[in-house]
Amino acid sequence: MRFLLFLFLLQTSIVIATPIEVSIDRDLISLNQSFEITFSSDKDPDSNPNFSPLEKDFEILNKNHSSSLSWVNGKRSMKVQWTFTVIAKQAGELQIPALDFGSDRSPTVSINVSKNKSVATQSYAVNAPIFLEVKATPTNPYLQSQVIYRLRFFRRVNIVEARLTDPELEDAVVEKLGEDKNYKTERGGMTYAVTERNYAIFPQKSGTMTIAPLKLTAAVLVDNGSRMGGFFGTQSTKRERVESNVITLKVRPIPTDFTGKHWLVAKKVELSQQWSGNYNAMQVGEPLTRTLTLIVDGATMGQLPKLQQTSKEDGLKNYPDQANLKEKQTKTGLIASRQEKIAFIPSKNGSYTLPEIKLDWFNSDTEQIETVTIPETIITAIGGVTTVPAINTNNVAKQPATIENSTVELNSSKTQNNHWLWQGLSLFFAIAWLITLFMYFYKKPSLKLSKVNQPDINLKASIKALKQACNENDSQAAKQALLVWGNLKYGISSLGALANHCEARLRDEILVLNQNLYSQHSNNWHGNELFQFFNEHNAREKFDSKVTEDKLEPLYRI
Repeated sequence: MRFLLFLFLLQTSIVIATPIEVSIDRDLISLNQSFEITFSSDKDPDSNPNFSPLEKDFEILNKNHSSSLSWVNGKRSMKVQWTFTVIAKQAGELQIPALDFGSDRSPTVSINVSKNKSVATQSYAVNAPIFLEVKATPTNPYLQSQVIYRLRFFRRVNIVEARLTDPELEDAVVEKLGEDKNYKTERGGMTYAVTERNYAIFPQKSGTMTIAPLKLTAAVLVDNGSRMGGFFGTQSTKRERVESNVITLKVRPIPTDFTGKHWLVAKKVELSQQWSGNYNAMQVGEPLTRTLTLIVDGATMGQLPKLQQTSKEDGLKNYPDQANLKEKQTKTGLIASRQEKIAFIPSKNGSYTLPEIKLDWFNSDTEQIETVTIPETIITAIGGVTTVPAINTNNVAKQPATIENSTVELNSSKTQNNHWLWQGLSLFFAIAWLITLFMYFYKKPSLKLSKVNQPDINLKASIKALKQACNENDSQAAKQALLVWGNLKYGISSLGALANHCEARLRDEILVLNQNLYSQHSNNWHGNELFQFFNEHNAREKFDSKVTEDKLEPLYRI
């Protein structure tokens, strides 16, 4: 009897088990080309599926879940589907693993991914529907000189959407130049729509530098043969990925014959001065402002050196203003400018000499050392009082002298009273200072103890954690990694405080992250730009520590 019951239960479990079908939308699958994997069933499975094993061999670009219920001739029909758009991570024979749907399970399916070259490496002569083309000029730049990196995206098919990565370099400053340009051109007898994007790259380390391929993922519109337009027409897309070629730069160091105080490499440099008035006839006691302007074609504003120093001449006061730095993006690269203003106020008549301003720079086009100068300037002050009139003591009346004596006695009485007042205040502040000093030394050992007990955190580990968090767009993990790095570098414990220690673009990205963490749409954060600007910030700090030995100005941004 028990045996019969066991057979009945076994047969029932077999009947109840929900079959899961796995299908592929095409027979030939190439590397870097997307395809669809569909899991379907005519019944609701036992539980929600776990699709994480798919990520081992496939990159999931999109996923969709749908279910439908219909009645035909009185019979109930149901269809449940999970559709994944994926790209294989490697070529060869791969397996779509068996997945658990609660107690139900899908079968294992084997597929072959061909080793055909990606569209990016094919020539446009073979009529590729989409491809990327990149070019760097020059490929043998000098340290900190400008390299124009030009990207062109060619397509002769309809693109619904596209995502493109930015160039990522650890030892370079990368600036996007202006907006994208769109136009049409012919290649290999075919007409292509082109989107062009330009970057300015400033290498910060000599030697060989590799610009990794840029990756573009596009949703290509597929003609499904439907002849009905308007609302009844259907559209379908397929995902394709293309990559650009690798670009290698051979960065040359500072020429040995360059002896300038500041290493500045550019295409063109202009230096000028302006005065707010006539510096040959300044009025004593009245200010006159000198404005120095430096314009550099092919450099960032962080590369521009300080221009003028305050005068040390006796009788001439100096009041310098904060420098004004700007950058302008053009088709040919960056143009940076630095403007410095200083007010001079003479306290007496005479002439004052302002020394010559001289700036050596290296012309990247001619590869020659050039110099811009503002010659020595002599300013002249007039209109001051040079003599004091003599006083005739014989004409002084006796009566006013008596009044003066009484005033002196009164002031003497007041001075004596003020003397005791100041003695009392001095004693009070001396006692307060001694109490403060005692409390400071009394509490100091506890501060030292807390520093000793701090954990030894590795900077590289925090940077690695930040990179992973940014790649995965994990805002919480990025916050934790930044706080660890900021505490170790600057001794701070909040994102707001950390932002104040960073250059402008990294500061803005940290503030965006901080705002995103407390918003209702925290899952929309993307970390690629934050990590790019983080790398640039670190690279600039490396330069700052090597200014003396390498003659380099730090590439900070204001």
